[in-house]
Amino acid sequence: MQDDAAARDDAADGTTPRGTDAHALGGNADARGGTAHPGGGDAAAIHEAAARRDAAEEASAFSHPPVDPDVSAAYGDHPDQVIDFYAPREPDPAVLAPLVVVLHGGAWRAPYDRRHITPFADFLARRGFAVANVEYRRGAAIPSQGGDGPVAGRWPDTFDDVAAALDALPALVREKLPQADSRRIVVTGHSAGGHLALWASGRHLLPADAPWHLDRPAPLRGVVALAPIADFQVAEKLDVCGGAARQLLGGEGVFADRLPYADPAHLLPTGIATTLVQGRTDLVVPQAVAESYADAAAKAGEVVGLTLLEDVGHFPLIDPAADACAVVAEEIAQLAW
Repeated sequence: MQDDAAARDDAADGTTPRGTDAHALGGNADARGGTAHPGGGDAAAIHEAAARRDAAEEASAFSHPPVDPDVSAAYGDHPDQVIDFYAPREPDPAVLAPLVVVLHGGAWRAPYDRRHITPFADFLARRGFAVANVEYRRGAAIPSQGGDGPVAGRWPDTFDDVAAALDALPALVREKLPQADSRRIVVTGHSAGGHLALWASGRHLLPADAPWHLDRPAPLRGVVALAPIADFQVAEKLDVCGGAARQLLGGEGVFADRLPYADPAHLLPTGIATTLVQGRTDLVVPQAVAESYADAAAKAGEVVGLTLLEDVGHFPLIDPAADACAVVAEEIAQLAW
C-alpha cells in the first residue's frame, strides 16, 4: 500500500517531486532525490538506495495482519462512519486508560481504509492505551475525469465525518469502552490522518461560518501528528501525494479560498499541546512540510514539538516492528498520562 505513488516513482527514477529543490526538502537532497552532485553516479546510487529503503519500510509496515477491534460503533448512517475500539491489554482496574484517537492516512483516497493501521492501534492497546480507530469518507474515481484513479478526499464529507466522529466520541466511549477515560484524549494520525488530527485540534479557529467551528478548544490532552500533511501550501509546491491536498479541497479553482477552512497552518495557535514526529528520510511527506507548520506555529506564538528521527522514512512510524513506533508511543504517553 502506498499513499503517494508519485513520490515512489520520482525516487525510483532519481528525480525530485515537482517543484522541489534541495533547500525546500530540508537540505538532505541525497536522501530525498534532490539535485545531483558532481559525481552523478554517486547521486543516482543514493537515490536508488533511498527508494529501496522506502520500499522495505513500507513492506514491513504492511506485513502485519489486520487486527479486529473489540467492538465497533457507528457515528452516522454512511458505512464509512464507524469507529473501531480497542480495549487496553492488561488494564489496571483501578485506573481508567487514556484514550488515543487514531486517524489513518492514505492521502484521503478510498482504497486506503482504517484496516491498514489496525496493527498500530493494537500496538497502542498493548501499551496500555484505549484506542478509537476512526473511519471517514474518502475520495473515489470520478468517471468524468477518466476514472484513472481515486481523487483525494471528499469535500466537505471528509471534514464532516472527522468532526462528527470526535463530537460523538465521549458518548460512544462511555457506552462501548468503559475502560477508557474520555477526559484524557490524545489524537494521533499518520500522513493525511496527521493533517486531520491537527485540523481537529484547531476547529475553534475555523471561520465562524464553517459548519465544523467550535466555540471553544476541543477537550483534548494533545495531538501527536505523524509525518503529517500539515501545511497545504508547502505540500502543493512539493506535489505531495500527487496533489492530494489540492484534490481534497475540490481543485485548483477553490484551493486558496478553502485553505482557512482546511489547512492546519492557518489554524494557529491552537492552545493544545502538539507534537509532530517526522522521519528525516521520508520520501512521501518530506520533512519540509512538518518544519513549515512548526515555523508557522512559532510565528503565532505557540511552541510545537518536532521530533525528527534519523534514517527513518514514512512508514516506520506506524510499524509495530520498528523502533520509530515505540518513539511514537512514548510521545503519546507524555501527553496522555
